[in-house]
Amino acid sequence: MESKSLDLSIVIPVFNEEANLQELIDKINKVMQRIKKNYEIIFVDDGSEDDSLRILSEAGRKDSRVRTIIFRRNYGQTAALSAGFNAASGKIIIPLDADLQNDPEDIPMLLLKIEEGFGLVSGWRKERKDPFWSRRLPSLVANWIISRISGVPLHDYGCTLKAYRKEYIAGINLYGEMHRFLPIYASWNGARIAEVQVQHHPRRAGVSKYGISRTFKVLMDLITVKFLGGYATKPLYLFGAIGSLLLIFSAISLLGVLYQKIFLGISMIQTPLLLLTVLFIVLGVLLIMLGLIAEITVRTYHESRGKPIYLIKETINFQ
Repeated sequence: MESKSLDLSIVIPVFNEEANLQELIDKINKVMQRIKKNYEIIFVDDGSEDDSLRILSEAGRKDSRVRTIIFRRNYGQTAALSAGFNAASGKIIIPLDADLQNDPEDIPMLLLKIEEGFGLVSGWRKERKDPFWSRRLPSLVANWIISRISGVPLHDYGCTLKAYRKEYIAGINLYGEMHRFLPIYASWNGARIAEVQVQHHPRRAGVSKYGISRTFKVLMDLITVKFLGGYATKPLYLFGAIGSLLLIFSAISLLGVLYQKIFLGISMIQTPLLLLTVLFIVLGVLLIMLGLIAEITVRTYHESRGKPIYLIKETINFQ
């Protein structure tokens, strides 16, 4: 089977999941045999310290469709997904977690929705089997904020199980925790987006790698995504607008100083408005200059982009 003829690439980040991997491979193969699609399973070993790599190597020797990318160290889920997407040969890419909480039985449902003409189908873990206070509540809040700010309404940005038409995510560079914002990027690229309810199982083996601290990182990345969406190619519009507004405030404050001096006889050094005027002028000029620097940086970035965010030690079953 030539890789160029593949219908589907299943991308799975792995970090210390030795107890779940073989069962996951068996489940995926069982589902794929039923729907009769040409496929590959791309595991990205993100610096595992247990027997995950040995299990994946053995699975690759038995089945050439099981392919593994091995990182030199732990880079995180975003880098692992990015590497898997870049290596994928399928027309449709489906990422899922290695911990068996995502169910491969939902893959046919995602593909049926893709065949209706959608560019991205996102899983929604409506009956999520995770602790409420540390996982589900922060996720509810984050999903609400992301949907409102991005204009792409989804119930579950954090669900790894999704189906993408490859052309809508090709060339997207991911950083931080930005893999969860792929629906936003796909929307910018013109993809129609659908959401379907998927199963979610309690973790039976291994240890969760996620905590409540990720919520803060996600919100910071959301600010970045919003900036990239609105001002990535024109940052001066944002910084210049704020700087100009501050200069207007400085002019109003200066008029207040002059009014007090001329009509009320109040010395300029006796009013805080003079200090406020100077502060607004300095901040306004600095923001405009920052915008200019950002313009230069953006142009440099777009001309020199291409550096990966990960380093691969070796690969298995890739040509």
